[in-house]
Amino acid sequence: MTARRSLKSSAILCLFESSLMSSSTASPQALSSASVVATNSVTQRFGNNVALDQVNVDIATGVTGLVGANGAGKTTLMNAVMGLRKPTSGTLKVLGHDPFRSGPELRAMLGFAPERNVLPDEMRAVDFVRHMAEVRGLPKVEARNRASDMLWLVGLGEERFRTLGTMSTGQRQRAKLAQAIASDPSLVLLDEPTDGLDPVQRSEMLNLIRQIAQEFSMDVLLSSHLLEEVEKVCDNVVVLDGGKLVASGAIADLIGDDEGLALELVDFGELAPSVDAVVDALQAAGFTLDRRNGHIGVFGASYDVLCDHVRDAVADAGARISRMSSRRRSLEHLFELSES
Repeated sequence: MTARRSLKSSAILCLFESSLMSSSTASPQALSSASVVATNSVTQRFGNNVALDQVNVDIATGVTGLVGANGAGKTTLMNAVMGLRKPTSGTLKVLGHDPFRSGPELRAMLGFAPERNVLPDEMRAVDFVRHMAEVRGLPKVEARNRASDMLWLVGLGEERFRTLGTMSTGQRQRAKLAQAIASDPSLVLLDEPTDGLDPVQRSEMLNLIRQIAQEFSMDVLLSSHLLEEVEKVCDNVVVLDGGKLVASGAIADLIGDDEGLALELVDFGELAPSVDAVVDALQAAGFTLDRRNGHIGVFGASYDVLCDHVRDAVADAGARISRMSSRRRSLEHLFELSES
């Protein structure tokens, strides 16, 4: 039984090492531009299935969210970034390198935490993080010190001598994060880092990712299917849907910093037609509206100006306001507009 467990742990470590292996003598080169990742018409096909379809994206420094539903192409793009799967067509540069011509040099600059919980259950957390740091080229003494430091940083300092198999889902996610940053990489790739976490744990993980990016000046590319968590922690976003690029850029530029207005009108009985009249009047005035499930979002001017126009439109239509408050655009709104 012990021999079988050891073989299982060795196999799991090999899975990690296959995606992270780099030459211990590789010397990271300075990034030649502000782009962390730049793709040019990247397409990835698996038989008749198109996982990525002519993706052109330029990812800037900072924390970037790779967003999309399951099957959108997020993991496929991450695999291409790490040089693990060459696209069917198109080219990409990562930290100034071609992942398929300078694989060892590039992977010496990367940290990676996979979505799947492929951790060796019988291995202590500190030994696992130390081992992965050594795989990336750190000397043994430095790797041991960094492993301890990073486990303390992610909140596992007192648990560092526990085996991974005895840890909760949240603790295992933190252990994956610790090994991803232990070698002080330039770019950290995190595939669904909040998967399996409850709301409190998810918030703690996002805050931790933001702290690492700011305090250690690491660029981060994280994938998620939850728009709200990306909006909370990321500077930039890349939105994929069915392998196609929906939107990309700085979040502030995509959703804007203008404050809109959220409006709910009484929409039953004889007042129902007045709601459409209000909507028509506001659209005729040139405002952008987001109408769904009885809620109306109004954008396109300052909050005070919007209030004045809404007041006049409601009065002219004989409508009745149920609720009105300020509202800011969200990634969800952007995604819905792109789909439509």
